[in-house]
Amino acid sequence: MPTTSGDRREELSEFLRTRRAQLKPADVGLPDYGTRRRVPGLRREELAQVAGVSISYYTHLEQGNAANVSVEVLEAIATALRLTDTERAYLTQLVKPTRRRTGKPAPRAQQLRPAVQQLLDAMTDVPAYVNGLRMDILGWNKPAAALFGNWAELPPEERNWGRLIFLSPATRDLFLDWEHKARAVTGILRLHAGNHPGDPQLTKLVGELSMRSEEFRRLWAAHEVQRKSHGPMRLRHPLVGELQVAYESFPLPDDPDQTMVTYHAEPGSKSAEALRLLTSWGTDATTPVGTNPKSETAGER
Repeated sequence: MPTTSGDRREELSEFLRTRRAQLKPADVGLPDYGTRRRVPGLRREELAQVAGVSISYYTHLEQGNAANVSVEVLEAIATALRLTDTERAYLTQLVKPTRRRTGKPAPRAQQLRPAVQQLLDAMTDVPAYVNGLRMDILGWNKPAAALFGNWAELPPEERNWGRLIFLSPATRDLFLDWEHKARAVTGILRLHAGNHPGDPQLTKLVGELSMRSEEFRRLWAAHEVQRKSHGPMRLRHPLVGELQVAYESFPLPDDPDQTMVTYHAEPGSKSAEALRLLTSWGTDATTPVGTNPKSETAGER
């Protein structure tokens, strides 16, 4: 079973190795002489050359030994690996964990402020929900229930995007680009694992998904990290058909692990009209949603 970030040295080693494996010499301005490589990606000595560090120093770091690594060297390696801003922050967290994140395990449950739920309810034409730590769905409004399914029918522990995406056939069918959504959910869970290595509930969730979904095991092993942001999304709703929507994410100021996510469609488009119909139908438009405990993977139905 894949591990969480409880062992920071192992996670640091695997993260650096998988990022290096994604690069080719041409990606970093090195010549490729066409020689056959035993493993894909850059060699350690090539990465060290681009980063301007010795091969022994980089090898030591990729083996998980991060003691006394300077900020300058870390930045050079991150640049050589072509890391995104989110990946850079994750690498820094692995090498130089902050006290706030490592002082104590993450809470077992999170609370949504009543004022935030009131705000969600006031958004009568915009599907919106709040994600918490571990991708738990902490609160939502009626338009979100009409678009994604009636989460109120689920036990609280199943209101989680990891369980829904990998274990719920109904949720899987909703996303036309399921692989993209699955990668995003896994990447966010990986980011949470790096920030909260002592969270037993997160470890339990990763273990459950690893045992029940081969697809999750594959994506978790890639060590990708992502942060919820914004972008387009294509959905296939059982009542109104295909929709092209866009989502925006807003971290809540008093809790960095809680994020409000909203959805909208281009004004005047067919998707906007379909979304308007769904929101007007309210709870009458919701469809049952849940996980399938009998299947070994989300793909077996």
